[in-house]
Amino acid sequence: MTGEAAPVPATPAPAAPVAVRKIGGKPIVVTGDRPTGLLHVGHWVGSLENRVKMQETYHCLFLVADVHLLTTHAEDTSRIREFTRGMVLDWLATGLDPSRAWFYVQSGVPEIFELTLILSMLCTVPRALRVPTLKEKVEEGALGENYSVGLLNYPILMASDILLFHATMVPVGEDQASHLEVTRELARRFNHVYGPHFVEPRIVVGRAPRLMGTDGVRKMSKSLDNHLALAHSPQEFRRRVAGMFTDPKKQRKNDPGRPEVCNVFSYHGTFGTGAAGTGAAGTEEIARDCRSGQLGCVDCKKRLADTFDRVLAPIRERRASYEKDPGAVDAILREGTAKVRDLARGNLAEILDRMGMGSAP
Repeated sequence: MTGEAAPVPATPAPAAPVAVRKIGGKPIVVTGDRPTGLLHVGHWVGSLENRVKMQETYHCLFLVADVHLLTTHAEDTSRIREFTRGMVLDWLATGLDPSRAWFYVQSGVPEIFELTLILSMLCTVPRALRVPTLKEKVEEGALGENYSVGLLNYPILMASDILLFHATMVPVGEDQASHLEVTRELARRFNHVYGPHFVEPRIVVGRAPRLMGTDGVRKMSKSLDNHLALAHSPQEFRRRVAGMFTDPKKQRKNDPGRPEVCNVFSYHGTFGTGAAGTGAAGTEEIARDCRSGQLGCVDCKKRLADTFDRVLAPIRERRASYEKDPGAVDAILREGTAKVRDLARGNLAEILDRMGMGSAP
């Protein structure tokens, strides 16, 4: 090959609307998680709650993003299957239902990676470098300039996950919102170059898009061990809640507190209960008693632990039920991946045909 590549034009304005694709009469939702370990309460309020609700009116495709995992964990894949099973148990426990949705493994659908390569031709390097989470991942891993092409390509792979199946909505955590903007831009770019094909998916962020960890400093993360896993036992939950950081100026029970700067109080607001019952009334009582010095941090944490015992009880019960059948998760993933693979083959053939590529006529 000779000569210089032609510059890629700027992303065009949105074109005419594209017809919404459906499965079983329902618009399509695609979302998922990387199998890096057990999911935590941040995932629950950030995305899982929305997924459970969406099952009623959308056909949901729930993705085990094991290839996305390689962007930061390529040198150790020894526990992917173990983490996959644990993560899917978390999905089932929170109410995701394989009788109404398809659960599938990303690496079992190679059409995703074919579309990723195609979409990468429509995305400039400067645009990929501007994704905020790239900088965060590089800094978090102290990578400097030694990060992989795969990490740079992460948002394009994510765009392929979504666009291949014509998803109209994507429930994500706040940190993934910038990736969805890349997806929307690539949909517009493809439609401009090859004709209208992809719907621009809408972003749906959960009611608590950025839950701080138990340290009160950084976002909740398994890798930082500042998380509250959905699968933690009640005893482990209480231990971790008891160690949460609170208002540093409230040293003794009777000291007046500042709930507005207290991480524990933010959890009361998110998970919604207090001494007076559930919702705002209980939260307001906690705030009032904290400010007056009537409520100490130890008792405040005990109330939060009680709240988690109550709201997590059905999740723990469902998880225990599924754990009794070790082969259930594998069967769910095999069946779902086969269905998604079949859909992907047809969709990719359409994409290649629109581009004037693929099998000869």
